[in-house]
Amino acid sequence: MAVSMRDLDPAFQGAGQKAGLEIWRIENFNPVPVPKSSYGKFFTGDSYVILKTTASKSGALRHDIHYWLGKDTSQDEAGAAAIKTVELDAALGGRAVQYREVQGHETEKFLSYFKPCIIPQEGGVASGFKHPEAEKHKTRLFVCRGKHVVHVKEVPFARASLNHDDIFVLDTESKIFQFNGSNSSIQERAKALEVVQYIKDTYHEGKCEVAAVEDGKLMADPETGEFWGFFGGFAPLPRKTASDDDKPTDSRPPKLLCFEKGQAEPVETDSLKRELLDTNKCYILDCGFEVFVWMGRNTSLDERKIASGVADELVSGTDQLKPQIIRVIEGFETVMFRSKFDSWPQITDVTVSEDGRGKVAALLKRQGVNVKGLLKADPVREEPQPHIDCTGHLQVWRVNGQEKILLQASDQSKFYSGDCFIFQYTYPGEDKEDCLIGTWIGKNSVEEERASANSLASKMVESMKFLASQARIYEGNEPIQFHSILQSFIVFKGGLSEGYKTYIAQKEIPDDTYNENGVALFRIQGSGPDNMQAIQVEPVASSLNSSYCYILHNGPAVFTWSGNSTSAENQELVERMLDLIKPNLQSKPQREGSESEQFWDFLGGKSEYPSQKILREPESDPHLFSCHFSKGNLKVTEVYNFSQDDLMTEDIFILDCHSEIFVWVGQQVDSKSRMQALTIGEKFLEHDFLLEKLSHVAPVYVVMEGSEPPFFTRFFKWDSAKSSMLGNSFQRKLTIVKSGGAPVLDKPKRRTPVSYGGRSSSVPDKSSQRSSRSMSVSPDRVRVRGRSPAFNALAANFENPNARNLSTPPPVIRKLYPKSVTPDSAILAPKSAAIAALSSSFEQPPSARETMIPKSIKVSPVMPKSNPEKNDKENSVSTRVESLTIQEDVKEDEIEDEEGLVIHPYERLKITSTDPVPNIDVTKREV
Repeated sequence: MAVSMRDLDPAFQGAGQKAGLEIWRIENFNPVPVPKSSYGKFFTGDSYVILKTTASKSGALRHDIHYWLGKDTSQDEAGAAAIKTVELDAALGGRAVQYREVQGHETEKFLSYFKPCIIPQEGGVASGFKHPEAEKHKTRLFVCRGKHVVHVKEVPFARASLNHDDIFVLDTESKIFQFNGSNSSIQERAKALEVVQYIKDTYHEGKCEVAAVEDGKLMADPETGEFWGFFGGFAPLPRKTASDDDKPTDSRPPKLLCFEKGQAEPVETDSLKRELLDTNKCYILDCGFEVFVWMGRNTSLDERKIASGVADELVSGTDQLKPQIIRVIEGFETVMFRSKFDSWPQITDVTVSEDGRGKVAALLKRQGVNVKGLLKADPVREEPQPHIDCTGHLQVWRVNGQEKILLQASDQSKFYSGDCFIFQYTYPGEDKEDCLIGTWIGKNSVEEERASANSLASKMVESMKFLASQARIYEGNEPIQFHSILQSFIVFKGGLSEGYKTYIAQKEIPDDTYNENGVALFRIQGSGPDNMQAIQVEPVASSLNSSYCYILHNGPAVFTWSGNSTSAENQELVERMLDLIKPNLQSKPQREGSESEQFWDFLGGKSEYPSQKILREPESDPHLFSCHFSKGNLKVTEVYNFSQDDLMTEDIFILDCHSEIFVWVGQQVDSKSRMQALTIGEKFLEHDFLLEKLSHVAPVYVVMEGSEPPFFTRFFKWDSAKSSMLGNSFQRKLTIVKSGGAPVLDKPKRRTPVSYGGRSSSVPDKSSQRSSRSMSVSPDRVRVRGRSPAFNALAANFENPNARNLSTPPPVIRKLYPKSVTPDSAILAPKSAAIAALSSSFEQPPSARETMIPKSIKVSPVMPKSNPEKNDKENSVSTRVESLTIQEDVKEDEIEDEEGLVIHPYERLKITSTDPVPNIDVTKREV
């Protein structure tokens, strides 16, 4: 595309050079920058151009351009916005995706820039309207639709606007009501609460009450009665009337039009193929609700402007929903556009794009504009970090048929390509112990043992009440977390399982299982002593690589070989791995180019070999999808500009990081779907929804809400208090909105590390992580995670220390009432405190994840005389529990903590209490 100086509007000079939003309003047919303080504020009589610049992890900048048209904007202004969008794309090098946004029918991507919502205001500059001045608060009614982003539309303040299918927000002077239609989903209700919070902060300075009204709720509720009072009293709602928003979208097959000589002519074809698109022309793909404009790389700016105008005219006279117009440039087509074609090549040559971008940069540079952002940045390669505590406790099993065999500590890092393995890693989390259970599947393992490994691992996760994260890892695709957990990792050829032995016998395949007395060649790789691997390869010269070090042995004869591109750190790893593969044997160092004849004889002679290092695929920008899996079919919806708040407890989400994916499962997901989480992840890899060539053997993690590992939460601005809340999505957000901010939970702090039997369980610095690893050789050492704090406190005081395995740390005594310290409680004997904790835990049913404990119940223990005889422990515990007396006198039990807050007994806070504490919100009574 030819670019001239007149094509570059002065307002766009320097745009798109750094990540973020930039907005221009069309005034007198020219773009005028909008101040950042007004971002998200739109007027119905105006047209806007919005540029979203995103910096990828590789350093390159990506651009999306939207032009937003208010419902009262003039046709001339709308046309000017469309043309200026094409010009802005030209200034950015002609690679941006362009979207037409019509008020009330915006794309989810556009709305995600302005979360939680946009509420356009009446007025406009170019349309001749005057912006409304600040005036007395006006009662307004809004309808809210959407699970991931919210479409907000103001509707007439009348009972006739209400219905059973949608959620409505009534904004009055002193209170904001959210009316939940009986047919609306919990997720939609939760998202609508974000709109309530936005209105509260924007129009009430955060100072007004919030009430939730359920459709069909009786008038006995004061807030419900107050809500209906604004509509003249309660009355049955009318049936929902069909509006433009509810009309079904046009699902006709795509129709391709070629733009020639100012006219759009149909292209006759039986199937859509990439070969139909000519780089010298523009095309229109009419898909009903979506209309795409495809612009060839060799088309002129004027041709693109005219094609865009024809597309606008094509949709302006339709009676359907306002169609979305998406303009794409050759070589930078969206996934949605490519998916409309029956065939699309996987690789498209887009080298011309860099040339065009360079020309634009050169022109701008002559004008004195900083063009740093327009030029492609060099990829930034960073050493990947494990984002997991590497001082935990590891157990490894080898799968043998339908069973698993626990490996000794000395064999936990030795894997075989023909076998499958299961590992369980327990490590210190933020406020509790976290656990990762995973399967490692060898390249040559048999299908039956692969299925058995996944099944056994899933049962282990289920036995832990789904509190552990689960991983499925294939040989050759191990993530950095796996290598950091094992620290030293060796992969031998062959296998030891019965399934592998049977398979090679049936197929009459020679058994090449590693033999320490035979010839073997290992490639050594890794980043340091706590992350090093030895991979057995074919013992031939072509397996060598100048960028690696190798270990070669033939019985007692041992050689180490260092490529010319290796460093001293690489050679140090060789010495460390020698201690594991061939300890106590002297090796013969070989340098590339000066090898001995015996070395080449062991490899069968010299031959050519590569010199390029095998690079780990760089980390991609993550994408979040909500998932619906039914009858073997997986449907996904992308969530743009995602945050932790988008993870709804009723749903399953997939975080696609390209090199690995995470399946996040909410607490409220049914057990059947929860058990299918790993299958959902595998289906996602098969479908490759983003057409990004996902590997079918990429690592898959299953992450449960409330037990998210740090290598998952690093993709969010994570607040662990939110994932620890109880209730569904709506109840949680209602609690946050009513409390005026994020939830504050009193979570017990993790115990101070204590050394048992000389082994430290503390978290050392990185230099000592490897030596501090605890490896189990007994299945009896599996930690029991399902016990409540009260039970642990009781067991710690009453169990027989002589009967306990001394290698296992004793249960932890946690402070059960950190906010309540009274003279009486401070001097309680340890055993009595433990009994009191157990007694208080009986007051409410335990949760699957944690047991909620009341802040304070004043306990007066009756200390029995100590009995030296221990032949009847159960009777002793029972006697002590029965001797407790709980004082519930109102004057005594209403005490204050160190912060001056009143603490009430739990019995009086329960909804079913016969003597409830007054003046407490019922929605917070048990929270």
